[in-house]
Amino acid sequence: MYLIGCDIGTQNTKSVLVDENGVVICEATREYEVNTPRPNWAEQWPDIWVKAAFETIKEVVEKSNVAKKEIAGVAVSGLYGGAGIPVDRDVKPLYPCLIWMDRRAVKETEWVKKNIPREEIFSITGNYVDSYFGFPKMMWIKNNVPEVWKKIYKFISPKDYVIYQITGRIVIDYSSAGNLGGVFDLKNLTWSKHMCEILGIPIEYLPEKIVKSSDVVGSVTKEASQYCGLLEGTPVVAGGIDAPVAQLSAGALNEGEHVAMVGTSTCWGTVHDGSKLAPQLVNYPYVVYDTERIYTFGGSATTGALARWFKEQFGESETAVAERMNTSPYQLFDKEVEKIAPGSDGIIVLPYFMGERSPIWDPFAKGVFFGLSLYHSRSHIYRALMEGGAYALRHNMEEGIKAGLKLNDECWIVGGVAKSNLWVKIFADVTGFKMRQVASLVEAPFGDAFLAGLGTGVIDRPEAIKNWVKYRESISPDKSNKQVYDKYYQIFRKLYENTADLMKSL
Repeated sequence: MYLIGCDIGTQNTKSVLVDENGVVICEATREYEVNTPRPNWAEQWPDIWVKAAFETIKEVVEKSNVAKKEIAGVAVSGLYGGAGIPVDRDVKPLYPCLIWMDRRAVKETEWVKKNIPREEIFSITGNYVDSYFGFPKMMWIKNNVPEVWKKIYKFISPKDYVIYQITGRIVIDYSSAGNLGGVFDLKNLTWSKHMCEILGIPIEYLPEKIVKSSDVVGSVTKEASQYCGLLEGTPVVAGGIDAPVAQLSAGALNEGEHVAMVGTSTCWGTVHDGSKLAPQLVNYPYVVYDTERIYTFGGSATTGALARWFKEQFGESETAVAERMNTSPYQLFDKEVEKIAPGSDGIIVLPYFMGERSPIWDPFAKGVFFGLSLYHSRSHIYRALMEGGAYALRHNMEEGIKAGLKLNDECWIVGGVAKSNLWVKIFADVTGFKMRQVASLVEAPFGDAFLAGLGTGVIDRPEAIKNWVKYRESISPDKSNKQVYDKYYQIFRKLYENTADLMKSL
């Protein structure tokens, strides 16, 4: 039997088809853009996700030459879509989805901080408040587009909107519900009527049915089968938020195991029993053992996005050369950067190009290049961007350790950035943890395919993921490099603390 995993990402959607042993048969990707109509705004209409999901699923079905009747099921994961898509009773989108990257709900966040004690909201939801979360974004819609607010039937997350288009069913899984923040009761695993009333969010705006990520939630409809290439009646499994699904794709099930998903952004996380919640990080149910284990993660808003920004602004020649050489411009950048010493000869970058999520939770944070001189080259700047992403990862790891979370000495790493051996080495040297790349590098779609197997009975237990995953040799931190980075990391921390007020005044 064969299984399909589909992940709706921020800038692309990827689907993979695997066999029952986890061997990847083929994959397909579609790219798209994020709309940024104003500074710190980031939104998307859901039609791009639906089109990309249908096209990539259909492509892997056709490329694989697998008989459609041998495809046991499909699961879908997705980016954290903030508030989700507000839809009317006909499930038609009323307004763009304010995705995780969107930071417009500043006033709503401040209102919550002034009117709801931190202890109260944390004791119920396991999280605090920031414009990253979905519930302030809901409040922003209520306050700023009331004509939309009064027409809302439901808020639907990105991957659940795609599932609706495939099955005709509206559901939400525990990880997606928990990541909304202030309206989800983490202890009782349901919507908090108390918090909804305080926040002014009608509880009926939230999906009634909360399911496990491995639950079969419906099947491919006749109409959808024509677009996605699957047989009518093929089981569809709930999936979850992309970060914990990527965590699963690296084989993480147990306390101490931790994974860095490093793509456009970084989501570093670990799994535990919930007895220790990190106040400065994000906490919600994991995508296996959903009702028993908690996924705690820290997220830096821009990591791979830093490299993409550099390429688009300063890498025109490398992009042209790479196209002729049938390689990646990022590989060309890496070759240049290898010649630069750790610490970039005194340049430190604050990588807060879209505000920042954990652990500083600052929507006003800005990108900063510190220490530039006429000596420095473009390669110094690119390496400093890579190091800035690694400093942000270390900051999140330290918050987890401070909260008492156990972390093994080896961190598994997945995502597009993990293709850069140099960047992975920088992560190891900065954090002091061994870094081990997952061999397949397909991340969340691979975890989706596994969840599809669990839901349809092709796979009998979560522990089977250990047999699916293959790793490369681990990359150990260099002690002398670590000493250099320890010094620069302290400056990195002070640099933000000393400029935070100036950033806000901008």
